[in-house]
Amino acid sequence: MDFLINPTRYLFFTGKGGVGKTSLSCTTAIALADKGYKVFLVCTDPASNLSDVLGTEISSSRAVHPEVAGLQAVNIDPEKSAEKYRERVIGPYRGKLPDSALASMEEQLSGACTMEIAAFDEFAGLLGNCEALREFDYVVFDTAPTGHTLRLLQLPSAWDGFFETNTTGTSCLGPLSGLTKQQEMYKETIKTLISAELTTVV
Repeated sequence: MDFLINPTRYLFFTGKGGVGKTSLSCTTAIALADKGYKVFLVCTDPASNLSDVLGTEISSSRAVHPEVAGLQAVNIDPEKSAEKYRERVIGPYRGKLPDSALASMEEQLSGACTMEIAAFDEFAGLLGNCEALREFDYVVFDTAPTGHTLRLLQLPSAWDGFFETNTTGTSCLGPLSGLTKQQEMYKETIKTLISAELTTVV
């Protein structure tokens, strides 16, 4: 595994289903942790078998591996991510807007679009927020099969065009007027992804 000779901080394992992404990402994470590094293993696959490969339960909350010092892991759960995203968007308006307005917002945030943005939001919260991963030397991503991952990473470009033509109202992203901060984080995420000095895609 040549990419381990002088690894970048972020390592992405991609490809179609069944090629061994999870096995390779877990092996890489453990190898780096065994060298004394602090490693964070992140799975973005909705059909993850990360727990089976690591031999310990990995959920949507960070978990310390009981047998590998320095290794933490997490499964990004799209359902839980969407639920958390919806509450973050709607929560500030509870008690301030009528129930009918809240119901309309909840309806806007109930579709597949919101689940996609929520998953990317979790992902961007790691890559686009330098504080989130400060404690780790390396971050290893076990991604979903290629089509799902490409769709996830194409979302920010599509949103940029959407923001340019829609500045008010509510969409499946939430109230548009409050999303500028998120848009900046998404841009930072993409900058990290395309940086050859920071990121390797395997």
